[in-house]
Amino acid sequence: MIITIEELKETEGRILGVDFGDVRTGLAVSDAARFLASGMGTISPGGMDKTARAVAETVREHRAVAVVVGLPVNMNGSYGDRAEHVRIFVGLLEEKIPDIPICFIDERMTTMAASRFLNETNTRGQKRKQVIDTLSAQIILQNALDRLKNLR
Repeated sequence: MIITIEELKETEGRILGVDFGDVRTGLAVSDAARFLASGMGTISPGGMDKTARAVAETVREHRAVAVVVGLPVNMNGSYGDRAEHVRIFVGLLEEKIPDIPICFIDERMTTMAASRFLNETNTRGQKRKQVIDTLSAQIILQNALDRLKNLR
């Protein structure tokens, strides 16, 4: 079920953050108190359905009570092909975890923030590829956690 950030406030427990990508999908998880997002790494199972299955399994393994998924929004606030692609992925994910609420989070500037951080830490080459999606998921989730704190 798709919910808003305001409705997410009504749940308690760990949240899984997802930065969906065609090749790699970054994952992050919050602590039970929802204070801090921690990167978990990436998954690359191949294909949208397999990725949805892998994310659903991760939800179960970490006993997450909700999922936040980064939604690519254009700088002018419109939604393009990438946003539609993410919505299709979330539809598949909903089928696999029907009792777990899913919330979209605007991910504008997330990759830029991750890139800036990696530049500042001089992370280059293969190492950069390995961590950018995880870091993006972590930023998406931390943004959601920060918004939840401000709603209280």
